[in-house]
Amino acid sequence: MIQSSNIQTKAVGMKILTEDQIWEIKQAAFDIIEKVGFKCQHKEVHKMMKQAGAWVKENNIKIPRYIVQECLVTTPKGWTIFDRNGRRAMEVEGEKSHYGTSTASPFTRDAFTDDIRKTTINDIALGARVADALPGIDFVMPMGTAQDVPADAAEVHEFEAMVSNTTKPSVFIGYTALGCEYVYEMAAVIAGGQENLSQKPFLIAYPEAIAPLFFPNEVVERIFVAADRFMPQLPGSTVQAGATGPVTLAGVITQITAESLIHITIAQLRKRGCPVAMSGNVGILDMKTALMAMGAPENNLALIAQAEVARSFGLPTWGLAGATDSKLLDAQSGLESAFSILSQGLSGLNLIHDMGYMASGMACSLEQLVMGNEIVGMTKRFVEGITVTRETIARQIIEDVGPGGHFLVQKHTVDHFKQELWTSKLLNRQTIDAWKTSGKPSMEDRVKQEVREISETHQPDPLSDKIISELDRLKREGEREILAKLEKG
Repeated sequence: MIQSSNIQTKAVGMKILTEDQIWEIKQAAFDIIEKVGFKCQHKEVHKMMKQAGAWVKENNIKIPRYIVQECLVTTPKGWTIFDRNGRRAMEVEGEKSHYGTSTASPFTRDAFTDDIRKTTINDIALGARVADALPGIDFVMPMGTAQDVPADAAEVHEFEAMVSNTTKPSVFIGYTALGCEYVYEMAAVIAGGQENLSQKPFLIAYPEAIAPLFFPNEVVERIFVAADRFMPQLPGSTVQAGATGPVTLAGVITQITAESLIHITIAQLRKRGCPVAMSGNVGILDMKTALMAMGAPENNLALIAQAEVARSFGLPTWGLAGATDSKLLDAQSGLESAFSILSQGLSGLNLIHDMGYMASGMACSLEQLVMGNEIVGMTKRFVEGITVTRETIARQIIEDVGPGGHFLVQKHTVDHFKQELWTSKLLNRQTIDAWKTSGKPSMEDRVKQEVREISETHQPDPLSDKIISELDRLKREGEREILAKLEKG
Protein backbone atom coordinates (compact mmCIF):
# COMPACT_ATOMS: atom_id res chain seq x y z
CA MET A 1 0.00 0.00 0.00
CA ILE A 2 1.29 3.48 -0.91
CA GLN A 3 1.09 5.94 2.00
CA SER A 4 0.75 9.38 0.42
CA SER A 5 0.92 11.00 3.86
CA ASN A 6 4.08 9.24 4.98
CA ILE A 7 5.78 12.57 5.77
CA GLN A 8 3.92 15.47 7.34
CA THR A 9 5.83 18.67 8.07
CA LYS A 10 3.64 21.57 9.06
CA ALA A 11 5.05 24.99 9.94
CA VAL A 12 3.14 26.96 12.57
CA GLY A 13 1.55 30.18 11.35
CA MET A 14 -1.35 32.58 11.59
CA LYS A 15 -3.47 34.91 9.46
CA ILE A 16 -5.15 38.20 10.31
CA LEU A 17 -7.26 39.11 7.27
CA THR A 18 -9.74 37.15 5.22
CA GLU A 19 -9.48 37.11 1.42
CA ASP A 20 -12.51 39.41 1.26
CA GLN A 21 -10.89 41.92 3.62
CA ILE A 22 -7.67 41.89 1.55
CA TRP A 23 -9.75 42.52 -1.58
CA GLU A 24 -11.51 45.50 0.05
CA ILE A 25 -8.20 47.06 1.13
CA LYS A 26 -6.67 46.63 -2.32
CA GLN A 27 -9.68 48.22 -4.02
CA ALA A 28 -9.55 51.16 -1.61
CA ALA A 29 -5.79 51.63 -2.22
CA PHE A 30 -6.26 51.68 -5.99
CA ASP A 31 -9.12 54.16 -5.56
CA ILE A 32 -6.96 56.49 -3.44
CA ILE A 33 -4.19 56.44 -6.07
CA GLU A 34 -6.71 57.26 -8.82
CA LYS A 35 -8.88 59.79 -7.01
CA VAL A 36 -6.59 61.42 -4.38
CA GLY A 37 -3.16 60.83 -5.88
CA PHE A 38 0.10 61.96 -4.39
CA LYS A 39 2.20 65.10 -4.12
CA CYS A 40 5.54 65.24 -5.92
CA GLN A 41 7.53 68.17 -7.33
CA HIS A 42 10.09 66.09 -9.21
CA LYS A 43 10.04 67.05 -12.92
CA GLU A 44 11.19 63.63 -14.12
CA VAL A 45 8.34 61.98 -12.24
CA HIS A 46 5.92 64.46 -13.86
CA LYS A 47 7.30 63.56 -17.28
CA MET A 48 7.19 59.79 -16.71
CA MET A 49 3.68 59.91 -15.33
CA LYS A 50 2.35 62.04 -18.21
CA GLN A 51 3.92 59.72 -20.77
CA ALA A 52 2.35 56.72 -19.04
CA GLY A 53 -1.10 58.34 -19.06
CA ALA A 54 -1.40 59.65 -15.50
CA TRP A 55 -3.14 62.91 -14.57
CA VAL A 56 -0.60 65.59 -13.56
CA LYS A 57 -1.65 69.03 -12.39
CA GLU A 58 0.95 71.22 -10.73
CA ASN A 59 2.46 68.90 -8.08
CA ASN A 60 -0.50 66.56 -7.70
CA ILE A 61 -0.41 63.27 -9.61
CA LYS A 62 -3.25 60.77 -9.97
CA ILE A 63 -2.49 57.37 -11.49
CA PRO A 64 -5.10 55.24 -13.29
CA ARG A 65 -5.27 51.70 -12.00
CA TYR A 66 -4.15 50.12 -15.29
CA ILE A 67 -0.77 51.91 -15.09
CA VAL A 68 -0.13 50.59 -11.57
CA GLN A 69 -1.21 47.10 -12.58
CA GLU A 70 1.14 47.13 -15.58
CA CYS A 71 4.00 48.13 -13.26
CA LEU A 72 3.11 45.30 -10.88
CA VAL A 73 3.54 42.82 -13.73
CA THR A 74 7.19 43.83 -14.20
CA THR A 75 8.03 43.91 -10.48
CA PRO A 76 10.00 40.80 -9.39
CA LYS A 77 8.05 38.53 -7.06
CA GLY A 78 10.91 37.89 -4.66
CA TRP A 79 14.68 38.26 -4.47
CA THR A 80 17.77 36.36 -3.44
CA ILE A 81 20.10 38.46 -1.29
CA PHE A 82 23.73 37.46 -0.91
CA ASP A 83 26.30 38.16 1.77
CA ARG A 84 29.38 40.34 1.39
CA ASN A 85 31.36 37.36 0.09
CA GLY A 86 28.85 36.50 -2.64
CA ARG A 87 27.19 33.55 -0.88
CA ARG A 88 23.42 33.11 -0.88
CA ALA A 89 22.12 34.49 2.41
CA MET A 90 18.38 35.30 2.27
CA GLU A 91 15.52 34.28 0.02
CA VAL A 92 13.15 37.22 0.35
CA GLU A 93 9.95 35.61 -0.84
CA GLY A 94 6.83 33.78 0.30
CA GLU A 95 6.63 33.45 4.09
CA LYS A 96 10.36 33.16 4.79
CA SER A 97 11.33 35.40 7.72
CA HIS A 98 14.67 37.12 8.27
CA TYR A 99 15.56 39.36 11.22
CA GLY A 100 17.73 42.48 11.26
CA THR A 101 19.03 45.18 13.55
CA SER A 102 17.70 48.60 14.47
CA THR A 103 18.98 51.77 12.81
CA ALA A 104 19.02 55.57 12.57
CA SER A 105 18.55 56.53 16.23
CA PRO A 106 20.53 59.52 17.50
CA PHE A 107 21.30 57.86 20.84
CA THR A 108 22.91 54.63 22.01
CA ARG A 109 22.40 52.82 25.29
CA ASP A 110 25.96 51.97 26.19
CA ALA A 111 26.17 48.29 27.13
CA PHE A 112 29.20 48.88 29.33
CA THR A 113 28.15 52.02 31.26
CA ASP A 114 24.33 51.95 30.91
CA ASP A 115 24.46 55.60 29.82
CA ILE A 116 22.16 56.75 27.04
CA ARG A 117 24.41 59.01 24.97
CA LYS A 118 24.89 60.28 21.42
CA THR A 119 25.69 57.61 18.83
CA THR A 120 29.23 57.54 17.45
CA ILE A 121 30.74 55.90 14.38
CA ASN A 122 32.43 53.41 16.73
CA ASP A 123 28.96 52.37 17.93
CA ILE A 124 28.01 51.62 14.32
CA ALA A 125 31.13 49.45 13.93
CA LEU A 126 30.57 47.60 17.21
CA GLY A 127 26.88 47.08 16.45
CA ALA A 128 27.76 45.41 13.15
CA ARG A 129 30.40 43.23 14.81
CA VAL A 130 28.00 42.04 17.51
CA ALA A 131 25.27 41.40 14.93
CA ASP A 132 27.78 39.45 12.84
CA ALA A 133 28.28 37.05 15.76
CA LEU A 134 24.58 36.47 16.49
CA PRO A 135 23.10 33.47 14.64
CA GLY A 136 19.52 34.77 14.78
CA ILE A 137 20.36 38.07 13.09
CA ASP A 138 20.15 37.66 9.32
CA PHE A 139 20.83 41.21 8.09
CA VAL A 140 22.43 44.33 9.52
CA MET A 141 21.56 48.01 9.45
CA PRO A 142 23.79 50.81 10.81
CA MET A 143 22.80 50.74 14.51
CA GLY A 144 22.13 54.43 14.93
CA THR A 145 22.94 57.70 13.21
CA ALA A 146 26.51 58.76 13.99
CA GLN A 147 26.65 62.18 15.63
CA ASP A 148 30.45 62.57 15.40
CA VAL A 149 30.65 62.79 11.57
CA PRO A 150 29.10 65.38 9.21
CA ALA A 151 25.35 64.69 9.32
CA ASP A 152 24.76 65.30 5.61
CA ALA A 153 27.42 62.75 4.62
CA ALA A 154 26.90 60.27 7.46
CA GLU A 155 25.92 57.36 5.19
CA VAL A 156 29.39 56.98 3.67
CA HIS A 157 30.93 56.81 7.16
CA GLU A 158 28.24 54.49 8.50
CA PHE A 159 28.33 52.12 5.54
CA GLU A 160 32.10 51.75 5.75
CA ALA A 161 31.94 51.09 9.51
CA MET A 162 29.14 48.55 9.07
CA VAL A 163 30.43 46.63 6.04
CA SER A 164 33.92 46.38 7.54
CA ASN A 165 32.52 44.54 10.55
CA THR A 166 30.06 42.04 9.11
CA THR A 167 29.68 39.74 6.13
CA LYS A 168 25.89 39.66 6.53
CA PRO A 169 23.57 41.44 4.06
CA SER A 170 22.74 45.04 4.90
CA VAL A 171 19.88 47.50 4.58
CA PHE A 172 20.68 51.22 4.49
CA ILE A 173 18.55 54.36 4.53
CA GLY A 174 20.81 56.94 2.90
CA TYR A 175 20.44 60.65 3.57
CA THR A 176 21.06 62.07 0.09
CA ALA A 177 20.95 60.72 -3.44
CA LEU A 178 24.64 61.47 -3.91
CA GLY A 179 25.43 59.69 -0.67
CA CYS A 180 23.51 56.63 -1.91
CA GLU A 181 25.52 56.69 -5.14
CA TYR A 182 28.71 56.58 -3.11
CA VAL A 183 27.38 53.73 -0.96
CA TYR A 184 26.71 51.72 -4.12
CA GLU A 185 30.15 52.58 -5.45
CA MET A 186 31.69 51.34 -2.22
CA ALA A 187 29.60 48.18 -2.36
CA ALA A 188 30.66 47.63 -5.98
CA VAL A 189 34.32 47.77 -4.90
CA ILE A 190 33.63 44.92 -2.48
CA ALA A 191 31.61 42.92 -5.04
CA GLY A 192 34.14 43.35 -7.84
CA GLY A 193 32.13 45.78 -9.94
CA GLN A 194 28.59 47.13 -10.32
CA GLU A 195 27.54 44.28 -12.61
CA ASN A 196 28.60 41.72 -9.99
CA LEU A 197 26.78 43.73 -7.32
CA SER A 198 23.54 43.81 -9.35
CA GLN A 199 23.83 40.07 -10.00
CA LYS A 200 24.55 39.27 -6.35
CA PRO A 201 23.21 42.15 -4.25
CA PHE A 202 24.22 42.20 -0.60
CA LEU A 203 22.53 45.48 0.31
CA ILE A 204 19.00 46.84 0.08
CA ALA A 205 18.03 50.51 -0.15
CA TYR A 206 15.35 52.01 2.07
CA PRO A 207 13.93 55.25 0.60
CA GLU A 208 11.30 56.70 2.93
CA ALA A 209 8.47 58.79 1.48
CA ILE A 210 6.54 61.04 3.86
CA ALA A 211 3.05 60.05 4.95
CA PRO A 212 0.49 60.94 3.90
CA LEU A 213 1.16 60.56 0.15
CA PHE A 214 4.16 62.90 -0.30
CA PHE A 215 7.26 61.97 -2.30
CA PRO A 216 9.93 64.70 -1.85
CA ASN A 217 12.55 65.21 -4.56
CA GLU A 218 15.33 63.73 -2.45
CA VAL A 219 13.35 60.55 -1.83
CA VAL A 220 12.57 60.23 -5.55
CA GLU A 221 16.25 60.61 -6.39
CA ARG A 222 17.11 57.77 -3.99
CA ILE A 223 14.42 55.60 -5.62
CA PHE A 224 16.04 56.34 -8.99
CA VAL A 225 19.56 55.56 -7.75
CA ALA A 226 18.51 52.06 -6.65
CA ALA A 227 16.27 51.43 -9.67
CA ASP A 228 18.94 52.44 -12.19
CA ARG A 229 21.27 49.82 -10.73
CA PHE A 230 18.56 47.13 -10.47
CA MET A 231 19.23 47.03 -6.73
CA PRO A 232 16.40 45.96 -4.40
CA GLN A 233 14.60 48.65 -2.43
CA LEU A 234 12.04 48.90 0.35
CA PRO A 235 9.34 51.60 0.38
CA GLY A 236 9.51 52.93 3.93
CA SER A 237 6.95 55.63 4.68
CA THR A 238 5.75 55.59 8.29
CA VAL A 239 1.99 55.82 8.70
CA GLN A 240 1.28 56.79 12.29
CA ALA A 241 -2.26 55.90 13.34
CA GLY A 242 -4.12 59.07 14.26
CA ALA A 243 -1.31 61.40 13.12
CA THR A 244 0.00 60.79 9.59
CA GLY A 245 -2.72 58.27 8.80
CA PRO A 246 -6.21 57.24 9.92
CA VAL A 247 -6.46 56.00 13.51
CA THR A 248 -8.15 52.82 12.31
CA LEU A 249 -5.81 49.95 11.48
CA ALA A 250 -7.67 49.17 8.26
CA GLY A 251 -7.08 52.77 7.20
CA VAL A 252 -3.38 52.55 8.08
CA ILE A 253 -2.99 49.37 6.02
CA THR A 254 -4.84 50.91 3.09
CA GLN A 255 -2.65 54.02 3.14
CA ILE A 256 0.59 52.01 3.35
CA THR A 257 -0.59 49.87 0.43
CA ALA A 258 -1.38 52.98 -1.64
CA GLU A 259 1.97 54.60 -0.86
CA SER A 260 3.81 51.36 -1.67
CA LEU A 261 2.00 51.06 -5.00
CA ILE A 262 2.97 54.64 -5.86
CA HIS A 263 6.59 53.91 -4.96
CA ILE A 264 6.56 50.73 -7.08
CA THR A 265 5.07 52.63 -10.02
CA ILE A 266 7.72 55.37 -9.86
CA ALA A 267 10.49 52.79 -9.74
CA GLN A 268 9.08 50.66 -12.57
CA LEU A 269 8.47 53.63 -14.86
CA ARG A 270 12.08 54.58 -14.25
CA LYS A 271 13.50 51.08 -14.83
CA ARG A 272 11.23 48.18 -15.74
CA GLY A 273 11.97 45.03 -13.79
CA CYS A 274 13.83 46.62 -10.89
CA PRO A 275 13.17 44.86 -7.54
CA VAL A 276 10.85 46.69 -5.12
CA ALA A 277 9.00 45.39 -2.06
CA MET A 278 5.50 46.35 -0.99
CA SER A 279 6.25 47.77 2.42
CA GLY A 280 5.96 50.54 4.96
CA ASN A 281 6.16 51.22 8.66
CA VAL A 282 3.28 51.34 11.13
CA GLY A 283 3.38 53.84 13.96
CA ILE A 284 0.97 53.81 16.88
CA LEU A 285 0.42 57.22 18.49
CA ASP A 286 0.13 56.90 22.26
CA MET A 287 -2.72 59.29 23.00
CA LYS A 288 -1.43 59.86 26.55
CA THR A 289 2.11 60.95 25.64
CA ALA A 290 1.74 61.92 21.94
CA LEU A 291 4.75 59.66 21.29
CA MET A 292 5.03 56.71 18.91
CA ALA A 293 4.65 53.42 20.78
CA MET A 294 6.84 50.75 19.17
CA GLY A 295 5.75 47.98 21.54
CA ALA A 296 2.02 48.34 20.93
CA PRO A 297 0.11 45.20 19.91
CA GLU A 298 -1.66 47.17 17.18
CA ASN A 299 1.70 47.75 15.52
CA ASN A 300 2.10 44.02 14.98
CA LEU A 301 -1.51 43.54 13.89
CA ALA A 302 -1.23 46.19 11.19
CA LEU A 303 2.21 45.10 9.95
CA ILE A 304 1.12 41.48 9.65
CA ALA A 305 -2.10 42.44 7.87
CA GLN A 306 -0.26 44.75 5.47
CA ALA A 307 2.13 41.90 4.69
CA GLU A 308 -0.83 39.69 3.84
CA VAL A 309 -1.98 42.33 1.37
CA ALA A 310 1.53 42.50 -0.11
CA ARG A 311 1.70 38.71 -0.42
CA SER A 312 -1.55 38.77 -2.38
CA PHE A 313 0.48 40.68 -5.01
CA GLY A 314 3.33 38.19 -4.60
CA LEU A 315 5.72 40.87 -3.32
CA PRO A 316 8.30 40.88 -0.49
CA THR A 317 7.28 42.31 2.88
CA TRP A 318 8.77 44.36 5.72
CA GLY A 319 8.23 44.20 9.48
CA LEU A 320 9.44 45.77 12.72
CA ALA A 321 10.07 43.66 15.81
CA GLY A 322 12.42 43.28 18.76
CA ALA A 323 11.91 46.93 19.70
CA THR A 324 10.74 48.36 23.00
CA ASP A 325 9.55 51.62 24.47
CA SER A 326 11.47 50.84 27.66
CA LYS A 327 14.73 52.61 28.47
CA LEU A 328 16.09 49.61 30.39
CA LEU A 329 16.66 45.94 29.77
CA ASP A 330 13.74 44.97 31.96
CA ALA A 331 10.48 43.01 31.96
CA GLN A 332 8.87 45.53 29.59
CA SER A 333 11.68 45.26 27.05
CA GLY A 334 11.49 41.47 27.15
CA LEU A 335 7.70 41.41 26.91
CA GLU A 336 7.47 43.80 23.98
CA SER A 337 10.35 42.17 22.12
CA ALA A 338 9.03 38.64 22.51
CA PHE A 339 5.49 39.56 21.51
CA SER A 340 6.56 41.30 18.30
CA ILE A 341 9.22 38.78 17.26
CA LEU A 342 6.94 35.80 17.77
CA SER A 343 3.81 37.31 16.21
CA GLN A 344 5.62 38.53 13.10
CA GLY A 345 7.55 35.27 12.80
CA LEU A 346 4.26 33.38 12.91
CA SER A 347 2.93 35.59 10.12
CA GLY A 348 5.83 34.90 7.76
CA LEU A 349 6.90 38.53 7.27
CA ASN A 350 10.05 38.56 5.14
CA LEU A 351 12.44 41.25 6.42
CA ILE A 352 11.84 42.10 10.07
CA HIS A 353 14.04 44.98 11.23
CA ASP A 354 14.72 47.11 14.31
CA MET A 355 15.96 44.42 16.67
CA GLY A 356 17.70 46.47 19.35
CA TYR A 357 15.55 49.60 19.44
CA MET A 358 14.83 51.11 22.85
CA ALA A 359 13.09 54.27 24.05
CA SER A 360 10.53 54.36 21.21
CA GLY A 361 13.24 54.21 18.58
CA MET A 362 15.38 56.98 20.04
CA ALA A 363 18.22 54.69 21.19
CA CYS A 364 19.91 51.56 19.83
CA SER A 365 21.01 48.96 22.35
CA LEU A 366 23.37 46.01 21.93
CA GLU A 367 21.80 44.42 25.01
CA GLN A 368 18.35 44.60 23.46
CA LEU A 369 19.79 43.12 20.26
CA VAL A 370 21.46 40.22 22.07
CA MET A 371 18.31 39.43 24.05
CA GLY A 372 16.28 39.69 20.85
CA ASN A 373 18.60 37.18 19.19
CA GLU A 374 17.64 34.67 21.89
CA ILE A 375 13.94 35.30 21.26
CA VAL A 376 14.49 34.85 17.52
CA GLY A 377 16.02 31.45 18.21
CA MET A 378 12.96 30.40 20.20
CA THR A 379 10.64 31.81 17.54
CA LYS A 380 12.34 30.09 14.62
CA ARG A 381 12.13 26.77 16.45
CA PHE A 382 8.46 27.29 17.29
CA VAL A 383 7.51 28.33 13.75
CA GLU A 384 9.38 25.32 12.37
CA GLY A 385 6.68 23.14 13.87
CA ILE A 386 6.70 19.37 14.22
CA THR A 387 7.89 16.86 11.65
CA VAL A 388 5.74 13.73 11.64
CA THR A 389 7.36 10.66 10.05
CA ARG A 390 7.74 7.01 10.92
CA GLU A 391 11.16 7.90 12.36
CA THR A 392 9.93 10.77 14.55
CA ILE A 393 6.78 8.99 15.76
CA ALA A 394 9.22 6.37 17.11
CA ARG A 395 6.80 3.46 17.64
CA GLN A 396 9.62 0.93 17.55
CA ILE A 397 11.74 2.90 20.07
CA ILE A 398 8.83 3.18 22.47
CA GLU A 399 8.26 -0.58 22.13
CA ASP A 400 11.97 -1.33 22.65
CA VAL A 401 12.19 0.74 25.84
CA GLY A 402 8.89 -0.52 27.21
CA PRO A 403 7.10 0.41 30.43
CA GLY A 404 9.35 1.79 33.17
CA GLY A 405 12.41 2.27 30.96
CA HIS A 406 14.16 5.43 29.79
CA PHE A 407 15.36 6.86 26.50
CA LEU A 408 18.66 8.53 27.48
CA VAL A 409 20.89 5.78 26.11
CA GLN A 410 18.87 5.17 22.95
CA LYS A 411 20.61 5.90 19.63
CA HIS A 412 17.36 7.53 18.51
CA THR A 413 17.81 10.15 21.24
CA VAL A 414 21.44 10.83 20.25
CA ASP A 415 20.50 11.05 16.58
CA HIS A 416 17.65 13.53 17.03
CA PHE A 417 18.03 15.70 20.12
CA LYS A 418 20.22 18.39 18.54
CA GLN A 419 17.76 18.96 15.71
CA GLU A 420 14.62 18.54 17.80
CA LEU A 421 15.47 20.55 20.91
CA TRP A 422 16.45 24.22 20.76
CA THR A 423 19.42 25.10 22.98
CA SER A 424 19.36 28.37 24.89
CA LYS A 425 22.47 30.43 25.50
CA LEU A 426 21.03 33.05 27.85
CA LEU A 427 18.02 31.56 29.63
CA ASN A 428 18.79 30.30 33.13
CA ARG A 429 17.89 26.63 33.56
CA GLN A 430 20.17 25.88 36.50
CA THR A 431 19.07 24.49 39.83
CA ILE A 432 18.48 27.06 42.55
CA ASP A 433 21.71 26.03 44.33
CA ALA A 434 23.76 26.23 41.12
CA TRP A 435 22.29 29.64 40.35
CA LYS A 436 23.18 30.92 43.83
CA THR A 437 26.69 29.52 43.55
CA SER A 438 27.23 31.27 40.22
CA GLY A 439 26.35 34.64 41.79
CA LYS A 440 22.60 34.83 41.10
CA PRO A 441 23.03 36.35 37.62
CA SER A 442 20.00 38.10 36.15
CA MET A 443 19.08 38.14 32.46
CA GLU A 444 20.68 41.58 32.20
CA ASP A 445 23.90 40.22 33.73
CA ARG A 446 24.01 37.37 31.21
CA VAL A 447 23.26 39.68 28.29
CA LYS A 448 26.01 42.10 29.34
CA GLN A 449 28.46 39.22 29.59
CA GLU A 450 27.52 38.05 26.10
CA VAL A 451 28.03 41.55 24.66
CA ARG A 452 31.39 41.78 26.42
CA GLU A 453 32.54 38.41 25.13
CA ILE A 454 31.55 39.16 21.55
CA SER A 455 33.16 42.61 21.58
CA GLU A 456 36.41 41.17 22.96
CA THR A 457 36.67 37.98 20.92
CA HIS A 458 34.62 38.04 17.71
CA GLN A 459 36.54 38.87 14.55
CA PRO A 460 34.45 39.16 11.34
CA ASP A 461 35.95 38.02 8.05
CA PRO A 462 38.31 40.88 7.13
CA LEU A 463 38.25 42.88 3.93
CA SER A 464 41.47 43.00 1.95
CA ASP A 465 43.86 45.92 2.50
CA LYS A 466 43.19 47.03 -1.09
CA ILE A 467 39.43 47.17 -0.54
CA ILE A 468 39.82 48.91 2.83
CA SER A 469 42.01 51.56 1.21
CA GLU A 470 39.53 52.11 -1.62
CA LEU A 471 36.58 52.36 0.76
CA ASP A 472 38.44 54.96 2.80
CA ARG A 473 39.22 56.96 -0.35
CA LEU A 474 35.59 56.87 -1.49
CA LYS A 475 34.39 57.82 1.99
CA ARG A 476 36.60 60.92 2.05
CA GLU A 477 35.81 61.83 -1.55
CA GLY A 478 32.10 61.31 -0.98
CA GLU A 479 32.05 63.49 2.11
CA ARG A 480 33.79 66.34 0.26
CA GLU A 481 31.50 66.14 -2.77
CA ILE A 482 28.28 65.82 -0.75
CA LEU A 483 29.11 68.77 1.51
CA ALA A 484 30.30 70.91 -1.41
CA LYS A 485 27.09 70.22 -3.35
CA LEU A 486 24.94 71.13 -0.35
CA GLU A 487 26.93 74.30 0.22
CA LYS A 488 26.25 75.38 -3.38
CA GLY A 489 22.55 74.76 -2.79
